[in-house]
Amino acid sequence: MARKAYSRRARVTGTLMLLVALGAAGCTGDPAAEDSPDAKPAGGEATTARAEPGKYQTLPQPCRAVETGTLDAMLPGLAQLDQEQRQKAYEGTSSVTYDSDRRTGCRWKVDSADAGHLLRIDFERVVSYSASVSDDARAQAVYGDRMKEAELPLPSDPREEQPERRADDSAKADRDEARATAPADDEAGQGASPETSEKPGKGKEKEAGKSEEPADETVDPSAPAEGLEPRLLRELADDAFIDDQLTTSSSGSGQRTVTVVFRTSNVIVTVEYEVQPKQVAEVPDSASMQEKARELAGLLAERLSDV
Repeated sequence: MARKAYSRRARVTGTLMLLVALGAAGCTGDPAAEDSPDAKPAGGEATTARAEPGKYQTLPQPCRAVETGTLDAMLPGLAQLDQEQRQKAYEGTSSVTYDSDRRTGCRWKVDSADAGHLLRIDFERVVSYSASVSDDARAQAVYGDRMKEAELPLPSDPREEQPERRADDSAKADRDEARATAPADDEAGQGASPETSEKPGKGKEKEAGKSEEPADETVDPSAPAEGLEPRLLRELADDAFIDDQLTTSSSGSGQRTVTVVFRTSNVIVTVEYEVQPKQVAEVPDSASMQEKARELAGLLAERLSDV
């Protein structure tokens, strides 16, 4: 009997020890698991921040992006076509691209008795594949490359002038100030120093002689008029510039190409307008072409806002 009682007490004691061990294991966490860098915060969301995606995820249909009234104004040869030919010309020709979600384009080419006109538009949706670079930032870099390719004569920052230029301007200012504060010579030449005394009329003769010399100025006939040179367009989209190039043939006629490039968010739009006169020694009007190209660019920017 004593042996059986001892055996029962041993089994009970062992069971109690097992239950205590299991309870301790359930109440105690794993410190290593809690301190692990892979442990998710409360809510289960990752804390890694990703750059913002671009505003635009699609592109408009380019051959439907230009109204017929705008095409009539930019392609005057349309009025000389019959109704069937005109309707086909309005449809344009789509550019060949590998991914229409990333790039699309369209072109319209119409010849008339006076000139050939070509209009081309291009939409490019820029996507950044870097988690730390947004689509907008990537698009801005691509736009910057387009500006470099155009080689625009942008206005310089006065803070970036060469030290030699600043020194020359400073010396000139000092000389002008010395002349302004020097006492005026009377008719007899009193008060003039020996170094600066001159015979009456001598200085005027020099100035007159200088003014009679022919001006050595070379005017580039291919350059647009003042105010129409390639430049930035501050009022269009996020960034924009206009370029104007004239290619003159041996006969004197010129083919002018006006290009407007603008960026809105992560989309870059290009408008290219080209005119080739058929008359000898005729040059397309820069002002008229630029006005039409800029108006179309503004309409396309508004159309993008509806996408």
